[in-house]
Amino acid sequence: MQSKTFETEIGGKKLVAEFTDLAEQANGSVILRYGNTAVLATAVMSEKTRDDIDYFPLTVDYEERFYAAGQILGSRFVRREGRPSEDAILSGRVVDRTIRPLFPAHIRNEIQVIITILALDDEDPDTIAVNAASLALATSDIPWKGPVAAVRIALRSSSAQNVGHTEQHAKQVEEKEWIVNPTYKQREHHENTFDLLACGKDDTINMIEVGANEANEDDVAEGFARAVDEHRKLIAFQEKIIAEIGKAKKVVAEPELPEALLALYNTEFASKMTAAVFCGEPSKKSIYALKKEFLARVVETEEIGHYKKLADRFFEDKADEEIHRGAIEDNKRADNRAFDQIRPLFAKAGEVSPILHGSGIFYRGGTHVFTALTLGGPGDSQVIDSMEEHDVQKRFMHHYNFPPYSAGETGRMGGLNRRMIGHGALAEKALVAVIPPKETFPYTIRLVSECLASNGSTSMGSVCASTLALMDGGVPIKAPVAGIAMGLMLSPNYAQDKKYKVLTDIQGPEDSHGDMDFKVAGTKSGITAIQMDIKLDGVPVPILVEALHGAQKARLQILEVITSAIAAPRAAINPRAPEILTTKVRPDQIGLVIGGGGKTINGIKELCGVDDITIDDDGSVFITGKNGSAAKAKEMVEALVKEYKPGEVYDGQVTRLMDFGAFVRIGPGKDAEGLVHVSEVAPFRIDKIAQAVSVGETVRVMIKEIDEKGRINLSVKAADPEFAARKGLTPSSQPTNGTRPSHPNSAGTSGSAPATPRG
Repeated sequence: MQSKTFETEIGGKKLVAEFTDLAEQANGSVILRYGNTAVLATAVMSEKTRDDIDYFPLTVDYEERFYAAGQILGSRFVRREGRPSEDAILSGRVVDRTIRPLFPAHIRNEIQVIITILALDDEDPDTIAVNAASLALATSDIPWKGPVAAVRIALRSSSAQNVGHTEQHAKQVEEKEWIVNPTYKQREHHENTFDLLACGKDDTINMIEVGANEANEDDVAEGFARAVDEHRKLIAFQEKIIAEIGKAKKVVAEPELPEALLALYNTEFASKMTAAVFCGEPSKKSIYALKKEFLARVVETEEIGHYKKLADRFFEDKADEEIHRGAIEDNKRADNRAFDQIRPLFAKAGEVSPILHGSGIFYRGGTHVFTALTLGGPGDSQVIDSMEEHDVQKRFMHHYNFPPYSAGETGRMGGLNRRMIGHGALAEKALVAVIPPKETFPYTIRLVSECLASNGSTSMGSVCASTLALMDGGVPIKAPVAGIAMGLMLSPNYAQDKKYKVLTDIQGPEDSHGDMDFKVAGTKSGITAIQMDIKLDGVPVPILVEALHGAQKARLQILEVITSAIAAPRAAINPRAPEILTTKVRPDQIGLVIGGGGKTINGIKELCGVDDITIDDDGSVFITGKNGSAAKAKEMVEALVKEYKPGEVYDGQVTRLMDFGAFVRIGPGKDAEGLVHVSEVAPFRIDKIAQAVSVGETVRVMIKEIDEKGRINLSVKAADPEFAARKGLTPSSQPTNGTRPSHPNSAGTSGSAPATPRG
């Protein structure tokens, strides 16, 4: 086996790139190790050019292998890995969005990048996967403008007391800890302000993922700068490798445009492009109409009739040029808005149907989203069983649907695609920071966003509609969340003229032909999520910072509209939602509540008619039901584990009669049976217990004492002094020696007769 190894250090750990002949048929491959996590990346380009398509055919597959985590997962009957998990799809999208802008757009050879996780430890494989894909491509003969680098930056903040010379000068200051490539455990720390994954090259950034806990813009901006610092080290490492073992790149010539095609456009259509692009309408309809006319003329022109696909791409490039020219030179947007202006907004909470637990409708221009909320018990949570997470309960879910009619098109219904999974996950990330903890709101929460009309950033529209649905459903969220998409028009000569325009609330042509889709979501207090993908090689950090502050201004405006529709979460959840009551038992009592084979807990469910009863390892019990069933079940659970005390009074059922007294059950637990000695029935001696009570009868009793073995002694006369009179009991004629016979379980000792032992 041939092998060559390179190594560097990032974030205090070794990064080792090994190039071998293991995957020698691929155009490029590498095994990249960081800590104990190892990733194999391969890149292959087909020899054949596809003439039947008018797009760049790149595929990125992210393959999880259970052996990487040292586990045998799957069902009892299938132990192979199945279709990609949602986490794998999202990780693949991270790689795709990073490397795609760096390919020549005219390539029609199929390119496939496959990431295979070989070993998984504490390190996040996503960043390793991007760097591995970069090395596989950069050292191959596939045309690509890399390398590109990826790094994860976490900010952990905590307040500390800064004591000055006097107590009057003491004040709270915030201590910040920046962590490069944090481990899973470090990323889950509750004091983390945000978690940033940034990819880029040449001091620019071309892909961003952020999950945050209401982070401020200045901290996020510093995170961008720190990421760029780490990128420089990674790029230098990769360039050294490329210089030593990189292959010469294949030349894939860009097709030449026929003179007749250029002439047709210049003479008949160039003069119409400005009016089509800057028509003042919030859509691409006028551009589509002009393109349709242009392609029809191409087809009917014999000399260029067979160049329709090339003509289509050429026209889109011209529209792109005009949108950029208008923005940078004429300060114009396609729909004549100001660059920082949001389209008309509309928000409504509820009123769709009382059957729904909560709903929200949000409009931002031509983007219309409806979100429905469903509340369930803890048993309705999703079980995550993947390479990275095993048997994890997920209690908050956001799902996103994008039917074809939302874009005015027809298409296949059913199933999921990567875009729907990605947009749903982004909205979920934006909202999770404000979801109340299970301890205070034990519901499983599912949001489903239906994108009913699409004209720019339905994912951020979903965040807004979901906030409305949560508040309509009475979910006590920490704060309302809103999102906005920021765009960019960068001068083709930016390196020389430094001209650009940042756009607020991109739509239509700006989404299709703009350079950046920078989505920012957050509350009034700070950012909760960011996602960015671009069509450029990268965006300078100062421009991103400007976009951050533009997004903040827009977010506050949108939040005003949302809170005008519903100022705060409703005081109570929808009556149709299940009721969840909680109680607590000791961990050593969990088995008592469950019973052998689940007999006890299932019996409570059946008797009370509750939907579910779940018990956490710490003894937290969650009871889900409707119409008062949860309260009844809670009472039974608490009675099962109740610790009885002398002096308490109960109505109990007589279960057994003995010569010396009666056993009375005062609760459902196995420890809830006590003895009423014959002397504790009346204030005088009676001959037989059967004179006073019978099996199945209910009597009021008081706990007289609980002995050292936990056995309960009960008294009827102490709880119900009139019992003997009501029963017509009379004193016995037999004398007493002042002693009571012993209970058989007391091992023959004399004195008070104890009840049956507890447990």
